[in-house]
Amino acid sequence: MTLFKGARETFADGLVYVPGYLDAGEQDALRAAVEAAIVSAPLFQPRMPRTGKPFSVKMTNCGPLGWVSDQAGGYRYQAEHPETGRPWPAIPALALRAWEELGAYPHPPEACLVNLYGPEARMGLHQDRDEEDFTAPVVSLSLGASCIFRWGPARGGKTQSLELASGDALVLAGAARLAYHGVARILPGTSALLGGERINLTLRRVTKPP
Repeated sequence: MTLFKGARETFADGLVYVPGYLDAGEQDALRAAVEAAIVSAPLFQPRMPRTGKPFSVKMTNCGPLGWVSDQAGGYRYQAEHPETGRPWPAIPALALRAWEELGAYPHPPEACLVNLYGPEARMGLHQDRDEEDFTAPVVSLSLGASCIFRWGPARGGKTQSLELASGDALVLAGAARLAYHGVARILPGTSALLGGERINLTLRRVTKPP
């Protein structure tokens, strides 16, 4: 089947894949918005809660709340940058549009995680469980180098894989909302947008709506 721009492929567990959601101009505009956000909220290195081991990605956040992790406080959301103490910048308009068009959820996101993957970076299989309302989706956008994305129902169990390219969108909803997922590797030479690096924006609702 040929997928046109904005077409959705929905897997049995509820994961929704939207290849080419952002066209080339939108990708460049979102890249510029992310670069501006990084000026306001510099990239930092999250660390594992118990060991203090650094993640292989660097990150920042946009929105009222941001996700952070360190040895002292563990995984959590907070309203200020862990190093500058300043509020996070606003979520880029194109990311908010993706939430509204793809999320099928009536309330706005409260956090937009911005993960920067270098050529050797990985993200181990994990669940997104630090939020209060699991009926809210997780919506992600890819920029730059392609990656191999993996997901499955259990840690250490059978997984499925997708190659995510620059401009692709992904929605974790239904049973897939709590799927274990991660990035197995970055694929070199797949995009010139970020010079071999990859940025993933992940939008989340953190609190239950009133």
